[in-house]
Amino acid sequence: MLKVFCAMIFALAGAVSASAQSAPPTDVVKELAPSGTLRAAINVGNVVLAQKDETGQVHGASVDLARELARRLGVPIDLHVYDAAGKVTDAVKNGEWDIAFVAIEPARAQGIAFTAPYVVIEGTYLVSTDSPLKSIADVDHDGVRIAVGKGSAYDLYLTRTLQHATLVRYPTSPLALDGFLADKIDAAAGVKQQLVQFAKGHPNVRVMDGHFQDIRQAMATPLGRDAGLKYLSGFIAEMKTSGFVKSALERSGQSGDLVAPAGN
Repeated sequence: MLKVFCAMIFALAGAVSASAQSAPPTDVVKELAPSGTLRAAINVGNVVLAQKDETGQVHGASVDLARELARRLGVPIDLHVYDAAGKVTDAVKNGEWDIAFVAIEPARAQGIAFTAPYVVIEGTYLVSTDSPLKSIADVDHDGVRIAVGKGSAYDLYLTRTLQHATLVRYPTSPLALDGFLADKIDAAAGVKQQLVQFAKGHPNVRVMDGHFQDIRQAMATPLGRDAGLKYLSGFIAEMKTSGFVKSALERSGQSGDLVAPAGN
């Protein structure tokens, strides 16, 4: 009995010690929430990660992660909602947010530091059902126009990889889809889930098989917050392995299979 009692004492002491160790250091809190409030940028232009309901409230995996981080830091949260990823990345120049949820892209690394990805989604094309473009490879040809949301991950990727096709940029991803139809653009690039959802309401379009890009969604913070970034990296690794990200995705109607592999 004494051995059991001692074992319980040691276990309790270990739990208390682990809890103390998990409390974020003061410098982390100061870097991630310098104003005393965690300002989190939420992009509702990516339906996989965030959605806005009819009351204007936002939900989704990125919202759940932001709230959990604020809880751990012991600070209130202020959600800054944007309708396009490009607007999120532009806003860092004005110091509008402390953390964000955007895809890892070289063009964004000038002002933003990233964790490893927590979600990987596919970038692909939408075309009309009678389009002569049948495969991903068919799209990059002279004379082909592609509608994109300005500053999106796939806009940045296609900007640096396309050899022949021309990008036609719209302020947001939803407007790019509308422009694809209204302006008779040859193809629209986007997140696969968003294109599939759009195609369900438009019988004259189809989503291409395959994809041109793996979009690696990560947590981000402005450059220079090294202690904060280190903490965020550990946080996102735990959120993946614990099943938090998977559950958050599924609660918002998305597939849990989109979680990025551990260690990546």
